[in-house]
Amino acid sequence: MYRELKQVRAEMTAPGADFEISRVTVRGVPTLAYRNAPDSLRDFWLSTQQYAERDYLVYRDERWTYEQAHAEVRAIAGWLATQGVGPGDRVAIAMRNYPEHMLCYWAITSMGAVVVGMNAWWVGPEMVYGIQDSRPKIIFADQERLDRLMPVRDQVPEPLLVGVRLERTPPGEQVVSYERTVRAYDGAAPAADIHPDDDACIFYTSGTTGKPKGALQTHRGCVNNIWNVLFGAASTARVRIRLGKMTEADLENMPIPAALITTPLFHVTAMNCGAHSCTANGGKIVLMYKWDAAEALRLIEQERVTGMSGVPVMARELMAHPDFPNRDTSSLLALGGGGAQLQPDLVARIEQNVATARPGTGYGMTETCGIITSISGDFFVDRPESAGPGCPTFDVEIRDLDGAALPPGEVGELVVRGAPVIRGYLNRPEDTAETIRDGWLHTGDLARMDEDGFIYIVDRIKDMVLRGGENVYCAEVESAIFKHDAVAECTVFGVPDDRLGEEVGACVVPKAGTSLTAEMLRQHLDGLIARHKVPRYIWVREDPLPRNANGKFMKRQLKEELARDDAA
Repeated sequence: MYRELKQVRAEMTAPGADFEISRVTVRGVPTLAYRNAPDSLRDFWLSTQQYAERDYLVYRDERWTYEQAHAEVRAIAGWLATQGVGPGDRVAIAMRNYPEHMLCYWAITSMGAVVVGMNAWWVGPEMVYGIQDSRPKIIFADQERLDRLMPVRDQVPEPLLVGVRLERTPPGEQVVSYERTVRAYDGAAPAADIHPDDDACIFYTSGTTGKPKGALQTHRGCVNNIWNVLFGAASTARVRIRLGKMTEADLENMPIPAALITTPLFHVTAMNCGAHSCTANGGKIVLMYKWDAAEALRLIEQERVTGMSGVPVMARELMAHPDFPNRDTSSLLALGGGGAQLQPDLVARIEQNVATARPGTGYGMTETCGIITSISGDFFVDRPESAGPGCPTFDVEIRDLDGAALPPGEVGELVVRGAPVIRGYLNRPEDTAETIRDGWLHTGDLARMDEDGFIYIVDRIKDMVLRGGENVYCAEVESAIFKHDAVAECTVFGVPDDRLGEEVGACVVPKAGTSLTAEMLRQHLDGLIARHKVPRYIWVREDPLPRNANGKFMKRQLKEELARDDAA
């Protein structure tokens, strides 16, 4: 099937094909891009008017059709224009995954303004930092975010505040209600002349060290990411047809997508990969107030959800929930995760436990507007440790410390060049110059590539444990730990050691109702990985591991919480 995949990818990206790839010059760099992709997110959004009667957004008992969504987006954009917002101006969104988040996003990008995606977990001082860094003219904020912002409002008095789903108006503070903005304008959408390389969005990186950095995503980058997601699904289907595992009729009769969005819309996993690609197919986006496995199962059954993609632990929790056997999940065609690596055991569990769904994942970054690779179905089951081949819009290399390209099988830093690479970091020229060199984005991830072009993410360069001169890749150790049936969560990291420099540490949360000790884990790992990779320090705790807003485990915070003397 790997030969067929190469043939299909070549045919689908050839001159004249729907996914034809060309090389264009972007900021002086020869760049791979889709020839037939829209020029901007405005053009992309306007193209979805053809789905007018279909459901678009679902939140609790509220629904928007595409026609209703387009009308509301026009109203928001028109109101923004009356407030002096124009192309290039910045407008921030600070709220939960409410439907208004999506509607504001399309309104802002379709008029040529720039979305500032504010992390909904930020507290007052962090919000001040984001506002001072990005300088938005207007902020759309829900009640919770307004409550955090008000005590520090005097530090950022400039932006006009629009309150979404207000329960009360902050005393002494003028906040325009969202409903007023929608009612205030009933004309045509503002015209906008948008260049593909204009800024579309600023998403802030997690900021594991220092202050978060605002990644400047362009229209070209976002649109090419959408096409990369679509290409991944289409190419996998084409291979299955060529191998006789499905027919053209099967492909034509696929259900309209319904995506359950489980991670925050201020990150690329949910917005650029999940919501954008579902919108491209005229699909339905189902939103949740917060992640809850029981509620997710209910929504999958009620809304006939075809795909759910969050961080991997969400898929684990979904299948482990007591309601899982009793809920109808037969609509699911895809189940997986992004934002963190899917461990091989989870790939197998999805394949075995969900009759209709195939496992899938994508590896990517905020700095690439979404995915760099994708893998699903038969390929993922066959190579569960892989993140898949690079998407067509990327030149991909594995390089050593001196910047030389490495042959297949060798581990080095993954570097990529292509249309989805960000323009740079807001107000951070030095960081931009360090990360993007001659158009090549240095991911900071250690990886290897096999003979078929499939990429295997080994670890973060900075997170890798260097034990006595030996590289220990945290992802490998985590995958081995997860093969123990009693493990619900785990993360692996380096612990300072006077003799070896670093030792391997692991913090593990057992499944409810199970018994798990450090000695049991070490016995489990004996023979699975080399002895020097088996954690010397193991913490077993009942409380869930701390996660950031995108669901990734916060290793730095965890290490600060853990005392070495408490480890077994």
